[in-house]
Amino acid sequence: MKPFKIIYYLILICIGAIALLLIVSVLPITGNIKFLTVLSGSMEPTIKTGSIVLVKPTSEYKIGDVITFGPTTKTTPPTTHRIVEIKVVGGQPVYTTKGDANNSADTREIQKSHVIGKVMIRVPYLGYVIDFVRKPIGFMLVIIIPAVVIINDEIRKIWKEIKKFKNKKKEKDANQDEKINELKNEVKEIEKEIKENEVDKP
Repeated sequence: MKPFKIIYYLILICIGAIALLLIVSVLPITGNIKFLTVLSGSMEPTIKTGSIVLVKPTSEYKIGDVITFGPTTKTTPPTTHRIVEIKVVGGQPVYTTKGDANNSADTREIQKSHVIGKVMIRVPYLGYVIDFVRKPIGFMLVIIIPAVVIINDEIRKIWKEIKKFKNKKKEKDANQDEKINELKNEVKEIEKEIKENEVDKP
């Protein structure tokens, strides 16, 4: 049970840290980092499907940078592709992007105002874990069921300690009763000797 608890607590710490980072990433802070899940394979093998990417806005982007752009909604996730061409339109940079796994560049050009940020760090497959834990069945399997098992184990330990304490108390009481009985017997013996001595006196 101990190794299980250690693994469980490590998982909780990791999930807690990730949850904290995700909360921080949605705060309305200028230049704030964001943690996003890559749901397509268009950037394979550089970024695998299901990866978590850390995205940070920068002052400028250059050819070769992997950027995340577009809207971030429940139905329309942002796109993460590599910049392959930059041109200036009306004094503002416009980016042509392409997925590493795609044969051709994206048809839609991206304005700088639509860029969420540059991909700084990527963690393969972690997005699958996060998405799984967010679902009710995942939350139950990863959080609730192990928690119930650990709580049950702790309750059993507490109950065992209570029983041990009760048994010790009973044993102590039994020893005390035995000593009391011994003292009573000694007193009776003494009283008997006193009476016998009185009878023997002339």
